[in-house]
Amino acid sequence: MVANSLAKSLKKEEAEITLVDEDGKHVYQPGFIYISFGNEKPHKIVKDERKLLRRKVNLVVDKAVKIDVDDRKVTTSKDKKLEYDYLVLATGAEIHPEDIPGCEDAYHFYDTESSVKLRKALAEFNGGRIVIGIGGIPYKCPPAPAESACLMDYYFHRRGIRDKVTIELLSPLPRIFPIEPIDPLVSEVFEMKNIKSQTFFNVESVEPEKKLVHSLEGESADYDLLILIPPHKGAKVIRATQLCDRGGWIITDRETLKVLDYDDVYAIGDATNLPVSKSGAAAHYENSVVTGSIIGDIRGTSKGEKYDGRVTCFCDAGFRRGIMLDFDYEHPPVPPPFSRMAYFKKMFFNKFYWWILPKDRLPGFVTGKLE
Repeated sequence: MVANSLAKSLKKEEAEITLVDEDGKHVYQPGFIYISFGNEKPHKIVKDERKLLRRKVNLVVDKAVKIDVDDRKVTTSKDKKLEYDYLVLATGAEIHPEDIPGCEDAYHFYDTESSVKLRKALAEFNGGRIVIGIGGIPYKCPPAPAESACLMDYYFHRRGIRDKVTIELLSPLPRIFPIEPIDPLVSEVFEMKNIKSQTFFNVESVEPEKKLVHSLEGESADYDLLILIPPHKGAKVIRATQLCDRGGWIITDRETLKVLDYDDVYAIGDATNLPVSKSGAAAHYENSVVTGSIIGDIRGTSKGEKYDGRVTCFCDAGFRRGIMLDFDYEHPPVPPPFSRMAYFKKMFFNKFYWWILPKDRLPGFVTGKLE
């Protein structure tokens, strides 16, 4: 999206734009959870990146292995040296399920292969206790654990065996939902759907032989099927630099999106240490700040663009109901009603994502201003 936005605004003689991507494939990650519940096919959520990019963008299909911000160079696995005047780091988040001992007995929906495995496990599950745990904070898409619990309720209702299935969410926080103003609403929905929950449960390890998951607090929960949100870290190439904190998240100015004291390096999306959701929605709003700043610098017309922390989030609650959250640094989310409209907006966005966001075509319902 950043590459396309720059290519759309800058003339060829003004800038050369290069995108470095490890495999040249773009994956729509919100589709993972729908693969798990049999509502999406794996090949539908991935596209060739070249087909999504404007012709003016150079695509380098290679892995970045070293970033030198002092010499302004990025080195790839094929020892290609890429010099830059401006660098945008969109290195995302890595998942590390192996950091939880016993993780081999757990499932998750944070990549395509794992989502397919979970789909098979759910299809073969005919009753018992399903536990959803969280292996560490932060993780991509904060509402995902609660959303998956609601979708599981819907899934087993559709199969006609909901009365044979117990669903429980283990939260490391003092509440079910990570966004505090929305928690009472989600708690009410959990009660209505008979979804159990336990707070202050930080997953430490899994004991597959006894079907137990253990917490840092010394508590345990038994399960028949375990879903664990895997621990997340910043990308390996970032962890090898001095640009990040202990978790590997890039130290980023919350308004300018510049990295540390470098005026020519920006960070965007899940890779940052910003106090916002690790989600595509955050990257969507950060895009205009980064591109506006770079274009302003090149043309000498910089207006000091600032990111206000805005995130828009759609949550599917099952039974064709959902909520839409819209908030920023200064405006916490207001508890919205569960509605069909929010659900259908999410389905619309899932369907038309490829046409809308990567190519920088933005409809009004996504870009409307907060009051």
